[in-house]
Amino acid sequence: MGKSFRAWHPEQRLLLPPAVDEFVPPRHLAHLVRELARESLDLSAIVDSYEEERGYPPYDPVMMTALLLYAYCQGVYSSRRIAMACEQQLDFMAVTAMNRPDFRTISDFRKRHLAALSELFVQVLGLCMNAGLVKLGHVALDGTKLKANASKHKAMSYGRMEQVQRQLLGEVAS
Repeated sequence: MGKSFRAWHPEQRLLLPPAVDEFVPPRHLAHLVRELARESLDLSAIVDSYEEERGYPPYDPVMMTALLLYAYCQGVYSSRRIAMACEQQLDFMAVTAMNRPDFRTISDFRKRHLAALSELFVQVLGLCMNAGLVKLGHVALDGTKLKANASKHKAMSYGRMEQVQRQLLGEVAS
Protein backbone atom coordinates (compact mmCIF):
# COMPACT_ATOMS: atom_id res chain seq x y z
CA MET A 1 0.00 0.00 0.00
CA GLY A 2 1.43 3.39 -1.04
CA LYS A 3 1.66 6.56 0.91
CA SER A 4 -0.92 9.20 -0.02
CA PHE A 5 0.00 12.86 -0.44
CA ARG A 6 -1.89 16.08 -0.85
CA ALA A 7 -2.64 16.97 -4.43
CA TRP A 8 -0.02 19.08 -6.20
CA HIS A 9 -0.91 20.49 -9.59
CA PRO A 10 1.41 23.41 -10.45
CA GLU A 11 -0.16 23.84 -13.89
CA GLN A 12 -3.68 24.29 -12.50
CA ARG A 13 -5.02 27.85 -12.86
CA LEU A 14 -7.21 29.62 -10.32
CA LEU A 15 -10.77 30.46 -11.26
CA LEU A 16 -10.58 33.80 -9.44
CA PRO A 17 -7.30 35.57 -8.76
CA PRO A 18 -6.31 35.91 -5.10
CA ALA A 19 -6.79 39.23 -3.38
CA VAL A 20 -3.65 41.13 -2.42
CA ASP A 21 -4.70 41.04 1.24
CA GLU A 22 -4.48 37.24 1.14
CA PHE A 23 -0.75 37.17 0.29
CA VAL A 24 0.34 37.68 3.88
CA PRO A 25 -1.34 37.00 7.26
CA PRO A 26 -3.90 39.55 8.48
CA ARG A 27 -1.73 41.23 11.15
CA HIS A 28 1.41 41.42 9.01
CA LEU A 29 3.56 44.56 8.95
CA ALA A 30 2.93 44.95 5.20
CA HIS A 31 -0.75 45.71 5.85
CA LEU A 32 0.11 48.20 8.58
CA VAL A 33 2.60 50.15 6.46
CA ARG A 34 0.25 50.18 3.45
CA GLU A 35 -2.66 51.48 5.52
CA LEU A 36 -0.50 54.05 7.34
CA ALA A 37 0.61 55.47 4.01
CA ARG A 38 -2.96 55.54 2.69
CA GLU A 39 -4.74 56.95 5.71
CA SER A 40 -2.51 58.35 8.47
CA LEU A 41 0.48 60.07 6.88
CA ASP A 42 0.30 63.51 5.30
CA LEU A 43 1.76 62.89 1.84
CA SER A 44 0.54 66.15 0.30
CA ALA A 45 4.12 67.37 -0.30
CA ILE A 46 4.74 64.31 -2.48
CA VAL A 47 1.34 63.97 -4.16
CA ASP A 48 1.00 67.68 -4.99
CA SER A 49 4.26 67.71 -6.93
CA TYR A 50 2.64 65.71 -9.75
CA GLU A 51 0.91 68.04 -12.20
CA GLU A 52 1.77 67.04 -15.74
CA GLU A 53 -0.74 64.93 -17.65
CA ARG A 54 1.53 63.99 -20.57
CA GLY A 55 3.23 60.68 -21.04
CA TYR A 56 2.67 57.37 -19.38
CA PRO A 57 1.03 57.77 -15.94
CA PRO A 58 3.46 57.38 -13.03
CA TYR A 59 3.05 54.92 -10.21
CA ASP A 60 0.83 56.12 -7.40
CA PRO A 61 3.09 58.19 -5.12
CA VAL A 62 1.31 56.85 -2.02
CA MET A 63 2.15 53.30 -3.14
CA MET A 64 5.76 54.26 -3.83
CA THR A 65 6.03 55.88 -0.40
CA ALA A 66 4.54 52.80 1.27
CA LEU A 67 7.00 50.64 -0.67
CA LEU A 68 9.99 52.65 0.53
CA LEU A 69 8.75 52.71 4.12
CA TYR A 70 8.15 48.96 4.12
CA ALA A 71 11.51 48.27 2.49
CA TYR A 72 13.25 50.38 5.13
CA CYS A 73 11.36 48.48 7.86
CA GLN A 74 12.71 45.25 6.38
CA GLY A 75 16.26 46.58 6.17
CA VAL A 76 16.24 46.74 2.36
CA TYR A 77 17.71 50.04 1.14
CA SER A 78 19.04 49.32 -2.34
CA SER A 79 16.71 50.27 -5.20
CA ARG A 80 17.70 47.12 -7.08
CA ARG A 81 16.90 44.89 -4.10
CA ILE A 82 13.58 46.66 -3.55
CA ALA A 83 12.67 46.13 -7.22
CA MET A 84 13.68 42.47 -6.98
CA ALA A 85 11.60 42.05 -3.82
CA CYS A 86 8.56 43.49 -5.65
CA GLU A 87 8.90 40.62 -8.12
CA GLN A 88 9.78 37.80 -5.74
CA GLN A 89 8.42 38.41 -2.23
CA LEU A 90 4.75 38.21 -1.39
CA ASP A 91 4.93 40.81 1.40
CA PHE A 92 6.28 43.41 -1.03
CA MET A 93 3.61 42.39 -3.55
CA ALA A 94 0.97 42.97 -0.88
CA VAL A 95 2.27 46.51 -0.34
CA THR A 96 2.43 47.37 -4.05
CA ALA A 97 -0.73 45.48 -5.07
CA MET A 98 1.31 43.52 -7.63
CA ASN A 99 2.88 46.64 -9.17
CA ARG A 100 6.52 46.11 -10.08
CA PRO A 101 8.43 49.37 -10.35
CA ASP A 102 11.94 48.96 -11.69
CA PHE A 103 15.00 50.09 -9.76
CA ARG A 104 15.40 53.34 -11.73
CA THR A 105 11.83 54.35 -10.94
CA ILE A 106 12.39 53.66 -7.24
CA SER A 107 15.70 55.51 -7.24
CA ASP A 108 14.29 58.51 -9.14
CA PHE A 109 11.29 58.68 -6.78
CA ARG A 110 13.58 58.66 -3.77
CA LYS A 111 15.82 61.40 -5.23
CA ARG A 112 12.87 63.55 -6.30
CA HIS A 113 11.16 63.44 -2.90
CA LEU A 114 14.15 63.19 -0.57
CA ALA A 115 13.19 66.22 1.53
CA ALA A 116 9.54 65.15 1.87
CA LEU A 117 10.55 61.58 2.72
CA SER A 118 12.87 62.79 5.48
CA GLU A 119 9.96 64.78 6.97
CA LEU A 120 7.89 61.57 7.01
CA PHE A 121 10.26 60.21 9.65
CA VAL A 122 8.99 62.81 12.11
CA GLN A 123 5.37 61.92 11.25
CA VAL A 124 6.05 58.21 11.77
CA LEU A 125 7.70 58.91 15.14
CA GLY A 126 4.66 60.96 16.15
CA LEU A 127 2.31 58.11 15.20
CA CYS A 128 4.44 55.63 17.13
CA MET A 129 4.50 57.92 20.16
CA ASN A 130 0.68 58.29 20.07
CA ALA A 131 0.37 54.51 19.87
CA GLY A 132 2.67 54.09 22.87
CA LEU A 133 5.37 52.32 20.89
CA VAL A 134 8.19 54.76 21.65
CA LYS A 135 9.15 57.07 24.46
CA LEU A 136 11.04 60.16 23.49
CA GLY A 137 13.62 61.19 26.05
CA HIS A 138 16.75 63.22 26.48
CA VAL A 139 20.17 61.97 25.40
CA ALA A 140 23.20 63.93 26.58
CA LEU A 141 26.86 63.45 25.74
CA ASP A 142 29.79 65.19 27.34
CA GLY A 143 33.51 65.27 26.72
CA THR A 144 34.68 63.96 30.08
CA LYS A 145 38.12 62.38 29.94
CA LEU A 146 38.54 59.24 32.03
CA LYS A 147 41.86 57.81 33.08
CA ALA A 148 42.37 54.46 31.43
CA ASN A 149 44.89 51.70 31.85
CA ALA A 150 45.53 50.74 28.25
CA SER A 151 49.14 51.67 27.65
CA LYS A 152 51.22 49.62 25.25
CA HIS A 153 53.32 48.47 28.20
CA LYS A 154 50.32 47.06 30.06
CA ALA A 155 48.75 45.30 27.06
CA MET A 156 49.59 41.64 26.57
CA SER A 157 51.85 40.47 23.81
CA TYR A 158 51.20 37.24 21.97
CA GLY A 159 53.94 35.44 23.91
CA ARG A 160 52.56 36.68 27.24
CA MET A 161 49.04 35.53 26.25
CA GLU A 162 50.36 32.01 25.50
CA GLN A 163 52.10 31.96 28.90
CA VAL A 164 48.94 33.07 30.74
CA GLN A 165 46.87 30.55 28.75
CA ARG A 166 49.16 27.68 29.82
CA GLN A 167 48.94 28.90 33.41
CA LEU A 168 45.14 29.01 33.30
CA LEU A 169 44.93 25.56 31.69
CA GLY A 170 47.14 24.22 34.53
CA GLU A 171 44.86 25.77 37.14
CA VAL A 172 41.76 24.31 35.52
CA ALA A 173 43.32 20.84 35.24
CA SER A 174 44.29 20.73 38.94
